[in-house]
Amino acid sequence: MVQPFVRPGTPNLADYRAARRDFTWSQARGWLDGLPGGRGLNLAYEAVDRHAAPLRDKAAIRFVRSDTEISELTYGELAEATSRFANLLAELGVGAGERVCTYLTPRPALYVAALGTMKRGAVYTPLFPRSGPNRSRSACR
Repeated sequence: MVQPFVRPGTPNLADYRAARRDFTWSQARGWLDGLPGGRGLNLAYEAVDRHAAPLRDKAAIRFVRSDTEISELTYGELAEATSRFANLLAELGVGAGERVCTYLTPRPALYVAALGTMKRGAVYTPLFPRSGPNRSRSACR
């Protein structure tokens, strides 16, 4: 299993050329747990839920707004929030493969929405103010 944490200043990929040369998709698949019950793969599960039990109180995402404003979501909090968002999408009738567009600035809600959408099996589509209305319209169609 891949180490979930690396010491600051320690590279987690010591030899890029060797890693690229020796890489196989079957090896990469072995690094993933897959959904419980062998129900396939889900990126949000791999990124959050499989870590939630052993790392429940450890920081999963840290947000730095300024030199003095730092907040974080633990794996437990992130797993719970993304599941709530995925359940909300289900209640709204959003199915697997459907697009979910959000108009959020980089903040905790953006990551909860992105991972919750993936957890639901839908396609996350972020919209940004600088993209303009034409890009936003075409992305949501």
